[in-house]
Amino acid sequence: MSTAEKDRVINELPKFYTADAAPRQAPNFHPKTKDACSTGNTGNMYLKIAKCIVVGDSAVGKTCLVNRYCRNLFDRDYKATIGVDFEVERFMILDQEFNMQIWDTAGQERFKCMAQSYYRGTHVIILVFDLTSIKTLNNTKQWLEEALEQNTTTCPEIFLVGSKKDLCKGNDFSQMEMHALKVAEEINAEYWSVSSKSGENVKGLFRRIAAVTFEQAILCELETHGKRISVQQMGSGGGLRVEKKKKEDEEKDRRQKPKCCSGARGL
Repeated sequence: MSTAEKDRVINELPKFYTADAAPRQAPNFHPKTKDACSTGNTGNMYLKIAKCIVVGDSAVGKTCLVNRYCRNLFDRDYKATIGVDFEVERFMILDQEFNMQIWDTAGQERFKCMAQSYYRGTHVIILVFDLTSIKTLNNTKQWLEEALEQNTTTCPEIFLVGSKKDLCKGNDFSQMEMHALKVAEEINAEYWSVSSKSGENVKGLFRRIAAVTFEQAILCELETHGKRISVQQMGSGGGLRVEKKKKEDEEKDRRQKPKCCSGARGL
């Protein structure tokens, strides 16, 4: 098994980047998730392919981030994305096959309408900003708002990712992270800082995204399956109880009627 293939095998929940901005702080997969996977009792898990969109201002490093993870490549002389590009990454999580589509969207204003048409049905939103530009961080809120407008039926996982960590050093980096942590808290996102040039934290980020999304899919399916069973039980046992009570009331009324009628005739 190659190194890239090993990176796609996940048996323990990968750790978050910082506890200061990690809505999900469980140290490992939920016991229900492990049990469902070990017994094969995952139901008809609807999420065989998770859709992940990467959004943010132009030139913040979205394409470099995707290329570093999917192809282990870094090209500083990239060409701006026109519309969208996508990659498919395959994972084995707790011995279950799980696929993730990674949609790299254009950040330029002239391509925004085209890119937004691909936002629907998203399970993960990665908001990318440049750690050397506070403006790109502030703009992530608008990107998130536009993405959520297209996802009224889903509740995507949100990751705030600061790129170009190799260019932001010392006090500048500390100050930028303070701002990023505040934004992450405001939008309930998990925060990471990465460098596509060196590869720092890139694998950890996508392994974390895949694992968190997978677990949410499993838990959601188990909850939905449980609700279906409850409804079915109510529709059978509950319905029978109602019907039985109705018949008992009718029988009681029938037995009581002769007495009332005979009494009335006697008067």
